[in-house]
Amino acid sequence: MTDIPRKAVARTAKLAAVPLATAGRTAWGLGRRIGGTPAEIVAAEVQQRTAEQVFRVLGELKGGAMKFGQMVSIFESVLPEEVAGPYRASLTRLQEAAPPMPAEVMHRVIADDLGPDWRDLFADFDDHPAAAASIGQVHRAVWHDGRDVAVKVQYPGAGDAVRADLAQITRLGRTFGGLVPGLEVKPLLDELNERLVEELDYRLEAEAQDEFAFGYAEDPDFAVPAVIQGAEHVIVSEWLAGRPLSDVIATGTREERDRAGLLYVRFLFSGPARVGLLHADPHPGNYRITPDGRLGVLDYGAAARLPGGLPPSIGRLMRLALDGDSDAVVAGLREEGFLKPHVHIDADALIAYLAPFIEPAAVEEFQFSRDWMREQFTRVNDPREAGYTMPLKLTLPRSYLLIHRVWIAGIGVLSQLDARAPFRGEMERWLPGFAPAAP
Repeated sequence: MTDIPRKAVARTAKLAAVPLATAGRTAWGLGRRIGGTPAEIVAAEVQQRTAEQVFRVLGELKGGAMKFGQMVSIFESVLPEEVAGPYRASLTRLQEAAPPMPAEVMHRVIADDLGPDWRDLFADFDDHPAAAASIGQVHRAVWHDGRDVAVKVQYPGAGDAVRADLAQITRLGRTFGGLVPGLEVKPLLDELNERLVEELDYRLEAEAQDEFAFGYAEDPDFAVPAVIQGAEHVIVSEWLAGRPLSDVIATGTREERDRAGLLYVRFLFSGPARVGLLHADPHPGNYRITPDGRLGVLDYGAAARLPGGLPPSIGRLMRLALDGDSDAVVAGLREEGFLKPHVHIDADALIAYLAPFIEPAAVEEFQFSRDWMREQFTRVNDPREAGYTMPLKLTLPRSYLLIHRVWIAGIGVLSQLDARAPFRGEMERWLPGFAPAAP
């Protein structure tokens, strides 16, 4: 018996309770306001209680609910500061931990994959999990040859749980989408569903991690733990010590934040060029700053194969936008499928709409911040703005969906880090088509 509520009815009931409780808190808040409590105090109390319940439920259910919560957590930067505060603590807890499954359940999963004598493979094994993920948890152990290792064990019934969660969250899309104003839930859920099979088979994750480890071996900037053994529900890899990126976000110095932000961008952009893979799960819980100052990267369950690297069209269109060639940008978007043949668009209005998004590439150094990201989300969701209808005219081709999500999520993490660094140089180095033509 596992601690994940596997029956669809039980999981659905937990998720369905969220909007009901939200409605109840809204009514409670209205009563408090009628009683004379200032509106801003009531709003803060309602937001805090909502955050605590939502992310407690998502974390307890693990599976698709927790994975969805992790994806949403990256975007907390766009919330007004008076609202973001109570969310932030809950989101950080969600990124780093979740309730463990019983030891006997975990032992059974390992025995099924590594054999009944699995303990002979280890000199020592800690039954208490060191970390938890959306569909599994990690245990610290010592391999039989003396190496410190991480043993990632998948929760039994994770597949059924994920499918049930995503179906229920889709039905309750308005409630969960309201966690971050302007965030479209449906594309996130569509993508999670598409990648579900890959993430549930740890053999595929082990293969991707092994490719990253080989491609970044002895790298002065990055640490990717080597895979020792991979099975369908269990991965054994070298232990990676380090300070969680979430801690750098919370307490890091200016120098630590800037350095972490630069390495974070360098890893995301360099992966497709160096190993033909994009690390597609960019939330802070997957990153560590190692004792020797490198960026350690974990969790390769979501890795997009890009054997030719990032599409050159992305860099080329960004360069054209920076150069102000609006007609060429529109033509390029139409050629790549972002603009349907029958959709007409004002080229100059498009450049004005895109300008803030490409701003980080327009200067030698750029300062990301929560205020900047909040301003962008507010702008694109303000019906008074000229570009308000622009997203309705653009179509995101299927082949760009994952890249787009990683790009936006990466900006969210950089905004949480409040990082300032020469990001344009990284784009010129790793993004095909972006570097200006040689004179």
